[in-house]
Amino acid sequence: MATTEAGAGGGLGEHEQEALRRAVPDSMLATPYLSWLGLAFERYEPDDVVMRLTFRAELTNDGTYYHGGVVAAALDTAGAAAAWSNHDFSKGTRAATVAMSLQYVGAAKRSDLLCHGRVVRRGKELIFTEITATDADGAVVAHGLQTYRIV
Repeated sequence: MATTEAGAGGGLGEHEQEALRRAVPDSMLATPYLSWLGLAFERYEPDDVVMRLTFRAELTNDGTYYHGGVVAAALDTAGAAAAWSNHDFSKGTRAATVAMSLQYVGAAKRSDLLCHGRVVRRGKELIFTEITATDADGAVVAHGLQTYRIV
């Protein structure tokens, strides 16, 4: 069976879907806040994303340990990126984090932060992700769950 560019019912074809998914990392990181924060993608695969936040003293409380809000922002972004990484763009492009629960279990001392976002389940509008931040040596800094909505 031949594939067509437009899907059944006039939706987006797989080539269009893939092009939109591939554009997500650049478009996310071009936003003012994320551009300033300095996150970068290490891995961007369907439902599985790893982002790196390079250590900078201005992201800390004391020049040594990340501010908790910075860790939360990085994890929120990794979860959102995982949600977008395999999104069906014919369902919409308006999005927001609905809920996020984090447990801070460690601290990254003058270390890059690696944030892993993984989709656990995709619903009609809601995407549930598991998010984990580790230091450069792999020690867990924070772990959480995110509910993301795209319509």
